[in-house]
Amino acid sequence: MTKDTILITGASDGIGAVYADRFAKRGANLILVARRAERLEALAASLRETGVAVEVIAADLSKADDLARIEARLRDDDAITGLINNAGIAGEQAFTQTDPAYLTGLIDLNILAVTRLSRAVAPRFAAKGAGTLINITSVTALMPDGFTAVYPASKAYVLAFTEALQVELGAKGVKVQAVLPGITRTAIWTAEQIANIPAAMVMDVEVMVDAALAGLDMGEPITIPALPDNADLDAYLAARAALRPNLSLKDAAARYRA
Repeated sequence: MTKDTILITGASDGIGAVYADRFAKRGANLILVARRAERLEALAASLRETGVAVEVIAADLSKADDLARIEARLRDDDAITGLINNAGIAGEQAFTQTDPAYLTGLIDLNILAVTRLSRAVAPRFAAKGAGTLINITSVTALMPDGFTAVYPASKAYVLAFTEALQVELGAKGVKVQAVLPGITRTAIWTAEQIANIPAAMVMDVEVMVDAALAGLDMGEPITIPALPDNADLDAYLAARAALRPNLSLKDAAARYRA
């Protein structure tokens, strides 16, 4: 990764901070983006000890002006060779109880920011025939009935979006990966919540990121760090693909005809 520059969103702690550590150890320069400047500066000071250059940018990607600043940087800075869309929030209650303004912020961060930042960097990567785009989604994208309403839907968007980009950008030489963590020991979960979840279901963040990077190195388009047998994912994707020939036909299915 020497000479590469990776921009990581949501980099002040958790998954983003571990990605920063791992890419620094691979020799990549870093641009770290998050809301909390002081935490970014503390992380950057530690990472610089590895000998890489680290820049911090305090930005709230749910705000239009901050998002536009990071878009411009991705669009115009030819040194940036990788983007990790990690910033996101959960924390919603039942749909009927959640503040609509909170849901708007979740959608802005989990969907809009991922889309806009990817769009900002994609033309450069495609033109070069190189670059790495990693989108952090969630296993809840595959089980929307097992969580709240909007968060899994936002992550399902990110998964579908990333799969589409794999077709368009992958053909041009760009690495595009969707990472689907399960329950990961990060600040997105409170200590009380973690205490009420079986320990066997909770992955440490370092384990999660190391598995995701192993998947990236293996060329996996979709990485589910906890999945024991990737053949199960292949079977799911094959079953989905098997529906395609019959999803759009001139006649309605026989069971719907009077």
